[in-house]
Amino acid sequence: MIRSKNKSRETTEQRHEGGATKMQTITREQSTIYQVSPDLEPLLKVKPGEKFNVETNDHMNQELLNRLLASGSKAIEFDKEGFAPMHSTPMLANPVAGPIYVEGAEAGDLLAIHISEITPADKASTCILEHMGLLHDLTGWEECHGNHAVLFDILPGKSGTTRDGNARFEINGHEWTWKLNPHIGTILTSPASGRGAPDTLTTQGAWGGNLDVRDVREGNIIYLNSFNEGGLLFLGDVHASQGDSELTGQAIETYADVVLSVEIIKNKSVPGVMRIETPDSIIQVDTALHMGSHARALNSCFIGLMNWLIDEYGYGQQEAYIHMSTNSNVRINVYQFIDESFFTCGVEMPKDYLL
Repeated sequence: MIRSKNKSRETTEQRHEGGATKMQTITREQSTIYQVSPDLEPLLKVKPGEKFNVETNDHMNQELLNRLLASGSKAIEFDKEGFAPMHSTPMLANPVAGPIYVEGAEAGDLLAIHISEITPADKASTCILEHMGLLHDLTGWEECHGNHAVLFDILPGKSGTTRDGNARFEINGHEWTWKLNPHIGTILTSPASGRGAPDTLTTQGAWGGNLDVRDVREGNIIYLNSFNEGGLLFLGDVHASQGDSELTGQAIETYADVVLSVEIIKNKSVPGVMRIETPDSIIQVDTALHMGSHARALNSCFIGLMNWLIDEYGYGQQEAYIHMSTNSNVRINVYQFIDESFFTCGVEMPKDYLL
């Protein structure tokens, strides 16, 4: 059972100042959950449609990031620099904020999470780790073995913020820049009681998880299943930028401020690990860890998307099936491909073809 369901912690209560309502916030100091459970006391209690703010932490920990930043170096072999090796058993990573209790949500409902803003910090990092990524033990790629960190500057964009900014880093005497794609790497609801307390680094299931989906971004709606009263939403592990696959196992990792709201769709659930609605498309997402293999994950995305078209947009079965095979605008997205286990994919359909 959830403790203290009828109140939030005092530090995150909604307050009124000068007649205006202050947005409720989960602070960075509170965003330190590494295992999710329905037994955790809610950090925040929100009404459907109410905007709130979450200050997320860096994917490792703030102390490590501060030490990296203080070093002033753009590329660090942190074993040689006196940093502790970046692994433990189990590895503690991806701290999240939560649980966030949504008034009126129940088990068997669907949470529609509207992401309004993601503002990364102006400094960030990525790592090559000795036990992670495609090349970590591959002969001929010894430069990519061991533990290394690279620091990034996060530059403001036209908005004057990092929401639409650029990444910059230096390595081997070269300077590189590109446009950011800020997104939430880890987002999930708590599984039902009795399913254990999954860790935020490895969990992937019908509740979401550490999915590293670049489309979990500002302006999109994320659909997650609810398994408990209040929905019990958790989120963190913001990436300032990530390419398809996250091949090293690391994106541009940073802390960030996220503004979002949640609506409830009663008595509905979605297949896979999540569905996403962008202004221009709909996307069905699943993972190899959830389905048992890469092929099953991709099949699940196709079948989930076809059922979405049939159930909600009036398609016939043959009609949906033929579109998947012949419509040049139907796309497969590979979001995460770290090794045989961690593979997240999505199948996307433009809204131009919705009836």
